[in-house]
Amino acid sequence: MVTLDQRHVASPAVRDLLHLVNRPDFDRAQQQIEHLGGCTEPIRLTGHTATIDTTTGEVLRSYTSSAEPTGSLLTACGNRRASRCPACSRLYAADAYHLIRAGLSGGKSVPDIVRTHPRVFVTLTAPSFGPVHNRPTSPGGGIRPCRCRKLHEPTDPVIGTPLNPATYDYAGAVLFNAHAGALWARFTTYLRREIAAGLGMTQKDAHAVLRVSFAKVAEYQQRGLVHFHAVIRLDGPDGNTAPPPPYATVAVLTKAARAAAKRVRVTVASGAVGDRELSWGEQFDVREIASFGTDAEFTDQAVAAYVAKYATKSADASGTLDRALYCRPCQGRGATLLPHGTPLPCTACDGTGQTRPLPRLAVARHVRQMIRTCWELGKLPEFADLKLWKWAHMLGFRGHFSTKSRRYSTTLGALRDARRAWRTEQARTHADLPEHDPDTTLVVGHWAYLGSGYSPGAALLAASVWHRKELKRQFEAEGGC
Repeated sequence: MVTLDQRHVASPAVRDLLHLVNRPDFDRAQQQIEHLGGCTEPIRLTGHTATIDTTTGEVLRSYTSSAEPTGSLLTACGNRRASRCPACSRLYAADAYHLIRAGLSGGKSVPDIVRTHPRVFVTLTAPSFGPVHNRPTSPGGGIRPCRCRKLHEPTDPVIGTPLNPATYDYAGAVLFNAHAGALWARFTTYLRREIAAGLGMTQKDAHAVLRVSFAKVAEYQQRGLVHFHAVIRLDGPDGNTAPPPPYATVAVLTKAARAAAKRVRVTVASGAVGDRELSWGEQFDVREIASFGTDAEFTDQAVAAYVAKYATKSADASGTLDRALYCRPCQGRGATLLPHGTPLPCTACDGTGQTRPLPRLAVARHVRQMIRTCWELGKLPEFADLKLWKWAHMLGFRGHFSTKSRRYSTTLGALRDARRAWRTEQARTHADLPEHDPDTTLVVGHWAYLGSGYSPGAALLAASVWHRKELKRQFEAEGGC
């Protein structure tokens, strides 16, 4: 037991850690933290659960959070963002990898025959809204000077920022991010039409013999604009259980994808910033995905790893924020309405509608201007439905980072259920409990949300758990045993 006089410890976190270590139930507290694997902001729950034999009424097993050291049960936050929780995001990335890989190679309830289906890897980018600093390459792969006549290093913070911020189309950039999801939806619609046209069929006839399946992920470029990476596959009419007709080839899919990308248009009308016609950028790429074990660059394994890497990133990868900026008490409006309709300035944000004033944000000038543009456009009545103030921290992007069609492969929920069932079985075996018949047992319980996060001392323990796991992972990746 530690007997150090805590009054001489300057750090509050260390003092709290010493207090935690000296508790008689410290082993259980440490066990809970170890079980979370380094989660940075766990969910604290209070409640109880019981497993009852429905034939006899006997309580076979019971649990209550009041017996825990902190009086609550800690569960992982499950956040997919690496900037918010590295531990949970790594687990999410692993699930995303298996989800994508199953749709390319089979497994996880997907038949192995899926690896013979035509499939391509597509990249859809944003158009230009003004010249930016970059690292252009020559045909031979060498680095050429930027338009500013400088040779930027890869880590130069000015890469992706406008050469002339005064003429950069910030309104267009924000509106593109806000409508990126709509652009993708129209792309999938036109893709099906182009496939049918390429096969000389009507859309109804094409739908009767084949199905288009996909999985996509969004990525932020350094200039703060999203683009999409997608795996697109042709299946039989029932999905991944059967191949499409022999005449539905990779060549047909590739040609249709190129034609569909060029057709996509979304018109945005505004009297304040002018009408805009949004479309994809010129840097469109589509490549065939080869089978695992070949020498091709785009194999099913490489594509799955590539997509999983971006599934855990957010807008903060482009230097912006990973949390919403709007004030939640007033929902970003700067005021709340009294019962008779009179607006009352919000005291939480001093009427700004923002949790932090824009000038005080620790972001680059380019990112701050995109966030400011979101707030300015969000005040216009024609853009009210976009709720840009709510998505200002995402630079206007309102869509999901990772989506898939229904028949592409398994689901994240199925993967989590399988992992939960495995852990439950491991815990039952470790506790030497009898195996219960699900037909004659009933689990009842009640749980309530108490809060999130650790105490300062427990946070130090969680950080050490994550650090230890990372060292082990790096050691194994480098060939350790």
